Amino acid sequence: MPLNNPILDATLNNISLDEIKKEMGVPPWGRRVVLADHVTGMVICQNPGQINDRHCHDYDEWWVILEGEIDWIVEGREDRPVEVKTGDFVYVPSHTFHQIFPKGDKPSIRLALSLTGRGHLHEKPVRRAKITIE
Repeated sequence: MPLNNPILDATLNNISLDEIKKEMGVPPWGRRVVLADHVTGMVICQNPGQINDRHCHDYDEWWVILEGEIDWIVEGREDRPVEVKTGDFVYVPSHTFHQIFPKGDKPSIRLALSLTGRGHLHEKPVRRAKITIE
């Protein structure tokens, strides 16, 4: 699949967050930084108040907060948001609904690590994704 932006691979081993921010401009935006057979790394930038849909995945998902503040509403603990800031890690198990609420007074940026080719699910999947690495 041809892409318009450089992706980390065996020939390009680093990308600067400052360069990505300059390239992408004003939020909201998302930019893949890793695209491999089994894993995708996506840098996501959102302004406070730009809310994601409520969804789940058939795999475990996790993020690193690179800038800003975000609240995660996670199924089973809706009354206690997971409050995170720059430098924090967030993990949500497969089959768990969650929703992301950027907050604060500046954009938030997070690195999302997910399975390649999988998207948001709005109904609970029957089973977890099966991963085969040869």
